[in-house]
Amino acid sequence: MYAEGPTFKLFNVLKSPVQVYAEIGEHILHLNALIGRSISIEFRGLAICKSCKRDFASLFRMGCCKKCFFESPLAGDSILRPELSRAHLNIEDRDLDHEKSFQLQPHVVYLADAGQIKVGVTRLDQVHNRWMDQGAGRARIIAKTNNRYEAGLIEVELKSLYSDKTNWRQMLNNKSDGRDLGEEVINARESVSNNLREFFDLDGEQQEIHYDYTATPGNINSFSFKGSAKFKGDLCGLKGQYLIFSSGAVINLRSHEGLVLSWSY
Repeated sequence: MYAEGPTFKLFNVLKSPVQVYAEIGEHILHLNALIGRSISIEFRGLAICKSCKRDFASLFRMGCCKKCFFESPLAGDSILRPELSRAHLNIEDRDLDHEKSFQLQPHVVYLADAGQIKVGVTRLDQVHNRWMDQGAGRARIIAKTNNRYEAGLIEVELKSLYSDKTNWRQMLNNKSDGRDLGEEVINARESVSNNLREFFDLDGEQQEIHYDYTATPGNINSFSFKGSAKFKGDLCGLKGQYLIFSSGAVINLRSHEGLVLSWSY
């Protein structure tokens, strides 16, 4: 079978194990069904910016060309740094209407264990998708806010306790932090300013998430299409935004967003 098209983030469905789908051109591939099979993926030398939709030989960052990375609201500062949100003040960064629709809705602060406990922020209606995208084995909401800015303030204060980044090697090796998330919520609440404690949810439930593996490679090496045009391997697992192969090679599809890839399987 053959499919070709620009790369998008994987779509994860919360089941046990997580079911993973890839949109490739006109095709939707159910990747769980391909575990145990040989897959060839080739970069076609073309990339499509997710903002302006124009063709480029390569993209700059976050699936955008250089111009859109610095000008499009899809790559605005508040995407990576929620505490920089200003829509609640009616102040525009790049496109106020877009920023209001994104920032002025319920957000959550969460703790997730993907090898080590990390703190993160996301929209309330995207929380399970966010946890699966990061390959978390367990996670829970610790605070609920009215907008992205409030959640960002909490996250900033908790960075002294937890990382806001996922260690992808620990995540793919199925490491666990081991600390009790219920206890960490209490610790986190005591660590923030008094005016932020009202947002905390001490009664939230922990979500356990299981991923589809047939084997865990011993030596993990990240493969990038920026350095090579073609890859071939036997798919043995799926976790977060990663394809895991029996050779130990892994591919983070999110980091290749916009690249036109052809798949043979």
